[in-house]
Amino acid sequence: MKVLVTGADGFIGKNLGVALRERDGFEMLAITRASSDADLAAAVANADAVVHLAGVNRPQDPAEFARGNADFTARLCALLAASRRAVPVAFASSIQAERDNPYGSSKRIAEDHLTRYAEASGAAVGLYRLANVFGKWSRPNYNSAVATFCHNLARGLPIQVNDPAAPVRLVYIDDVVAELLRFLLGPGEGARFLEAGPVYATTVGELARQIEAFKDVRNSLVSERVGTGLVRALYATYVSFLPPEAFSYSVPKHGDARGIFVEMLKTPDCGQFSFFTAHPGITRGGHYHHTKTEKFLVIKGRARYRFRHLLTDETFEVESHGDEPLIVETIPGWAHDITNIGEDELVVMLWANEIFDRQRPDTVASRV
Repeated sequence: MKVLVTGADGFIGKNLGVALRERDGFEMLAITRASSDADLAAAVANADAVVHLAGVNRPQDPAEFARGNADFTARLCALLAASRRAVPVAFASSIQAERDNPYGSSKRIAEDHLTRYAEASGAAVGLYRLANVFGKWSRPNYNSAVATFCHNLARGLPIQVNDPAAPVRLVYIDDVVAELLRFLLGPGEGARFLEAGPVYATTVGELARQIEAFKDVRNSLVSERVGTGLVRALYATYVSFLPPEAFSYSVPKHGDARGIFVEMLKTPDCGQFSFFTAHPGITRGGHYHHTKTEKFLVIKGRARYRFRHLLTDETFEVESHGDEPLIVETIPGWAHDITNIGEDELVVMLWANEIFDRQRPDTVASRV
């Protein structure tokens, strides 16, 4: 499928272009501001489908709204009609089309041009009134508060929030691209308003607070809940704005005669991750927990785990080594320790189900 993409060098276009290249059976015909009328005509003549992303949203002269949005779409529709083929079109409109302002009016007129093209040709047209799109490769200091906040905070620059309570609706770039791909594979019939989503509703102040929290993680080591929904998408966006010199960061290392201990990451409600080392013959642990649980994984070396039940004195031992990925769990009510029984340094990855609390450590010294 040859897909004509207008605005191919824009934010959405760059992400869509990468997604198309990842998949077999797609060829992108890129149209940008540098393309000539002849380039556009040739692309239309060869296109099996169109994703119309080109537009103007922050011109110096308001008259550019009409030229860049309405008039360009009219020219595109005329070329499509002249091809006498029912070429499907997905159009990136805007929620501003619901408003009576120059930008919204120009988008609404563009929608009308495409609707008439669909009616005359029988082609499928998907009209997407997109909320504020955010994600990697978005442009800061332009028209996206998310991009500006992420860019500035990732570089230690200040951000400005004029009205923290101002509502904002957001849609993530990966969700937009996924919907555009779905349209290309099954465009349907006629002109229809379609949705890319989910659409997230929040405020400017909450956006700023959340993105600032991402920056603080490197100091506190306590991660935000970045696994799902809006926070997941915002975190990916924030990290994408980090300059290369900020791709890495140091964490504290605690050492003594036994070896070292390093905390990597803590979570609000899913515990923390760390690792420790032990020199040959060294035993670590020698304590029990009432509620806390842990998982150990030997990365390098050989280890012997010993357990003793606090009430019955029942004992248990298990050995593991770095060539065998064996998880060993500590059990509440059982004292436990771990000994390096090899000739090399022992390196062990550790997950605990809760962040260590010095005021309530739930770690009681006890022989094994």
